[in-house]
Amino acid sequence: MCGIVGVVAERNATPILIRGLQRLEYRGYDSAGVAAIGPDGKIIRSRQVGKVQNLVDALEQSPVIGGTGIAHTRWATHGKVTGENAHPHLSTSSDDGQNVSLVHNGIIENHVALRQELKGLGYAFTSETDSEVVVHLIHHYLQSDQNLLDAVRQAVRRLDGAYALAVIAAGEHQRVIAARQGCPLILGKGIGENYLASDILALRAVTDRFIYLEEGDLVDLRSDSIDIWNIDDEAVVRADVKVFMEADDMDRGNYRHFMQKEMYQQPDVIQRALEGRVSKDRVLEAALGEGSTELLAKVEAVTIVACGTSFLAGSVARYWIEELAGLPCQVEIASEYRYRKPAVQKNSLFITISQSGETADTLAALRLAKEGGFLATLTLCNVPTSATVRESDLAMMLNAGTEVGVASTKAFVAQTTALMLITLLLGRERGLDPALETDIVHHLHQLPGTVSDLLKLDAPIEKLAKHFAHKQHALYLGRGSFFPIAMEGALKLKELSYIHAEGYAAGELKHGPLALVDEDMPVVALAPNDELLEKLYSNLQEVRSRGGELYVFVEEGVDLQPEDGITHITLPPCHKYLAPIAYVVPLQLLAYHIALIKGTDVDQPRNLAKSVTVE
Repeated sequence: MCGIVGVVAERNATPILIRGLQRLEYRGYDSAGVAAIGPDGKIIRSRQVGKVQNLVDALEQSPVIGGTGIAHTRWATHGKVTGENAHPHLSTSSDDGQNVSLVHNGIIENHVALRQELKGLGYAFTSETDSEVVVHLIHHYLQSDQNLLDAVRQAVRRLDGAYALAVIAAGEHQRVIAARQGCPLILGKGIGENYLASDILALRAVTDRFIYLEEGDLVDLRSDSIDIWNIDDEAVVRADVKVFMEADDMDRGNYRHFMQKEMYQQPDVIQRALEGRVSKDRVLEAALGEGSTELLAKVEAVTIVACGTSFLAGSVARYWIEELAGLPCQVEIASEYRYRKPAVQKNSLFITISQSGETADTLAALRLAKEGGFLATLTLCNVPTSATVRESDLAMMLNAGTEVGVASTKAFVAQTTALMLITLLLGRERGLDPALETDIVHHLHQLPGTVSDLLKLDAPIEKLAKHFAHKQHALYLGRGSFFPIAMEGALKLKELSYIHAEGYAAGELKHGPLALVDEDMPVVALAPNDELLEKLYSNLQEVRSRGGELYVFVEEGVDLQPEDGITHITLPPCHKYLAPIAYVVPLQLLAYHIALIKGTDVDQPRNLAKSVTVE
C-alpha cells in the first residue's frame, strides 16, 4: 500500500526519492510528499494530493534540495485525502523551527491515547493521522537531550500496531533512522550512499544489493555505514543479497496498460511455473524442495489461507485436492482465520498464498499457524525475499515477474498452476492413478498454447464489452471448480469498472439471486464440457425465462445453441482439471475492455492498493 523511500547521499537526494515514488505508483496511493535536510540544516518539505506528477510539478516551482531525505506515497487509513494528512509529517519547536520529519506505513492502534498524552505536553496536531502521533512522540524524546537514534528507539517501544518508519531530524543531516514491525522495509547499499524503501522496485535504478530487515529491527542509515539493532537492542549484521530483476518489469512497452501487458504474459508465466518442476510426464519430486516428499506423505488434511484473488485461487485448488488427492481441504479468508480459534486436524499442511508475500492478514495467519499444531507450512509467493517465504517451512515461487496492475491477472494463473503441481504431488502419495497424472502433465505442457489461443478472443470480447458499459450490476455463474472462477470474474469487473458484480454457484440461483434477474441484469456464465453441463443449462434457462440477458463462454464441442437473448463466445477445448486456469482469461479481458469503455483507471483502481500490508 503506502510507499516509503529514503536516501543518505553526498549528492541531491530528491531525484532518487521521486524516481522511487514513481516506481511505487503501482501499489495504489492518494497523495505524495518529500522532505529533505537542506544546506542550512533545516528540513524542507513538499506534499501534494493526487499523483506523483503533482508533486513533481510543485518541486519545479519550489525545489527541495538536500542529500538526506525521505519520501512517501500515502493510501488513506486514518483521515481523509488532504494535504494536511499527506506524508512526510513534521514536528516543530518554536525556538528552532522544523525539527523532525517522518514517513510511516502501517497502523498505530494506541494512537488515540498517545495523542491525548502529547496534547497534554503542548503538541498541536495539524492532521487526522496516527502517523503524526509518532513524529511528535519522537520529537518529545529528542528534546530530552537525546540523539535521534535513541529518540526513535524510545518512541517505538510505546507503539502498538504495525509500522515501517523512516525519520530525519534537523541538525543530523547525514542519517536516516528507520524501524520496522509488521510492515516491510528493506535497505539498499550503494557506493558512498545508502537507501531504504518499502519495496525493492523503488531502488532498482540505484542498486541491486539489498538487506531485508527482520521484525523489530532498528536502523541507523548513513552514507558510509549501516548499523542495525534487533528487537532486543542487540547489534546485529543482516546479510545483503544481490537481486536480479527482468529489464522490462516496470516498462509497459507497446501495451496500453500494465494489466494488458500482464494478461498477455500469461502463457510465458505458466511456462515458468512449470520449468524445473515437471518432466515430460510427471511432477518432479523435488518441486517443493529437499525433504518435501517425506513431509507430503504425512499430510492428512490441508488448510489454505489467503486474501482476494489469491483466496479464489485456493478455492479452485480445493476441488482438485479433495478429488485428486483424496484429502479434506478447507480454504479460509486470512482476515477471518486469524481471529478464529480453529480446530486443527491431525497432520495438516498449512498453505498460504500471496503475490507479494507481505499481505498483513496472510502473514498474521501464518504466524498463528506456526504456533497452532500444523504439520508444516508452505507458501506460494511471487517475491523470493518476502516475509511469508522467509517464515514458511516450504516455499514454491510463482516466477511470474513483477505484477504492477493492482487487479491481479498473471499471478492468479501462476498460483493455480502451482497449486495443481502441489495437488499432483499430494495425490501421488495417496494412490493417484499414474496415468491420470501423466495425462494432466501432458496437458499442462499444452496450457500456454491454450491461453495464447484464448487471448486471440480479444476482439470479439471487446465487442461484447459494449453491452455492459451502462449497466449497474452483473451476475457471474459457475458450477464446481468454476464457481471460484465466476467469483474471480466478478471481482475483476468490480475492481476495474466499478460495476457491482457478484459471482454465484449456479445452483444457488433459486435461493435468492434469481430475484435480481431482469432485462437490465447481464448474466455471465461459464460452460465447460464437464459432467455438470446439463445442470448448468437448466440454470441458464431459469435466467432466460426471467428475461435476463445471458453471455455464455462455451467450450468448443458443447452442444449449446445460441438463442434470442443468449450470446455465445466459443472457447478452445481444455483438459477438465486445467480449464479453470485457462478460462479465467476471457473474464479478465471482458473486465479490461469494460473498464476502457467506462474510462476508469485500469492499473490503479480507486481506493485499492497492490500490496495490502495493514489490516
